[in-house]
Amino acid sequence: MPHTPVLTPAKAYALWAPNYPARAHNPVMQAEERAMLALMPEGLHGQTVLDAGCGSGRYMLHALQRGAMRVKGVDLSLEMLQRAAQELREYRFDADVRLVQGSLTSLPTPDAWADLTICGLVIGHLDDLEQSLAELCRVTRPGGTVLCSDVHPIGHALGWLRDFKCDGQRYAVRHKAHRYSHWHAACAHVGLDIEQVLEPMLDPEDVPGDAHFDRMALEVPVALVFQLRRTP
Repeated sequence: MPHTPVLTPAKAYALWAPNYPARAHNPVMQAEERAMLALMPEGLHGQTVLDAGCGSGRYMLHALQRGAMRVKGVDLSLEMLQRAAQELREYRFDADVRLVQGSLTSLPTPDAWADLTICGLVIGHLDDLEQSLAELCRVTRPGGTVLCSDVHPIGHALGWLRDFKCDGQRYAVRHKAHRYSHWHAACAHVGLDIEQVLEPMLDPEDVPGDAHFDRMALEVPVALVFQLRRTP
């Protein structure tokens, strides 16, 4: 089997960005997104939303479609922010929309700024779970909601990679598995209450008929999705 280079997130997303759509584009992301949207309030009218690790802007679009008044996307990758800007230009929303380069470990956002903070499939790119959750807590108002997702740690145990192709070469993005026990301890330490946890599984209807993948993926959860509340 050919060797798959494992890249830092910055290098990986610089390569991936030109072809990265602002939608869930594989079965794992589709399962994760269904769970995240089930926990996202249907109506966000008048709300301020931060998407930490916004990538190409898919959750920014969902927040805007649900009526958010102010939406900020932060991402470490300038290339992904440029991709998000291209996607967002295709829509017209009566809202304040901003894109800012920055890290999840030091978000360029004031304390208690967001009513809702979203962090989709990002935290696994960082080693320090508690530091990341502390930042998400800091930028969320007391009593506000944080929605977080990550690839399920069982995937790491089974040897799955967060991979993609560029110019015919397969690459993987560096990823660290954070177990539920780690989330539980970190949330308790930083002041986030765990309200709901979802562990979505693949929908076989999402899997292309010619897909080559580990069939065990149909038997186990593929994402870990949290609804968190900042302690008032």
